[in-house]
Amino acid sequence: WLVIAVGLVRAYLAKGSYHSLYYSIEKPLKFFQTGALLEEYLLIAKYLPGIVPSSVVLTAFQVMSRVFLTWAVTHSVKEVQTEDSVLLFVVAWTITEIIRYSFYTFSLLNHLPYLIKWARYTLFIILYPMGVSGELLTIYAALPFVRQSGLYSISLPNKYNFSFDYYTFLILVMISYIPIFPQLYFHMLHQRRKVLSHTEEHKKSE
Repeated sequence: WLVIAVGLVRAYLAKGSYHSLYYSIEKPLKFFQTGALLEEYLLIAKYLPGIVPSSVVLTAFQVMSRVFLTWAVTHSVKEVQTEDSVLLFVVAWTITEIIRYSFYTFSLLNHLPYLIKWARYTLFIILYPMGVSGELLTIYAALPFVRQSGLYSISLPNKYNFSFDYYTFLILVMISYIPIFPQLYFHMLHQRRKVLSHTEEHKKSE
C-alpha cells in the first residue's frame, strides 16, 4: 500500500493534476487488494471452528466489497476509471491500510507507538465515510454504462432458463451499504473508546 501511495504522489507531481491518477496505480491496486482475500481467509480460518466474531464478518464484507469495486466495477467499466470518485476511495483505502498494517507490525514487535494506535482508531472517522462515498459514487457512475452495454447480464430465453440483471444487482449492492456500513462504523467507534480509554487509564496509573 505504500507502493500505491508513492505511485499516487509521483503521478500527481508529474501531471500537476489529481484527475485520472488511477492509471498510475492500477496494477499494484489490483494485486494488493486481491491479495487481501488471502488475509481474510487466514483470519476466518483462525477463528474456525466456532462462532466467527462479528468483527470478522464485517471485515469480510469490507474486503469483498473492495475486491468487487476493484474488478467488477472499476476494471470492468472502463468509463468510470477517470471519475474523481475512484481516486476518493483509492486514497481512503491506501491511508487506511498503511495505518492498519503499521499497527499490526509494531504490535508484533511489542513496540506500538501511541501515534499509530491513535491514528488506527481515529482517522477512520473520516476515512471510512470518504471511502464509502467514493465506492458508492463510482458504482452510481457505472450504472448507465452497465445498462447500455448489458454487462454481465443474462437474458431469457436461454437453455438454463436463468436470467441475471447486473444493473439491478449493482443497485442492490449499493442498498446493502445501508445496514452494513453503520455496523462497521459503530464497531470501530466502540473499539476506539475501549482501546484509547484503556491507554489513557494505563498512562495515569504509571
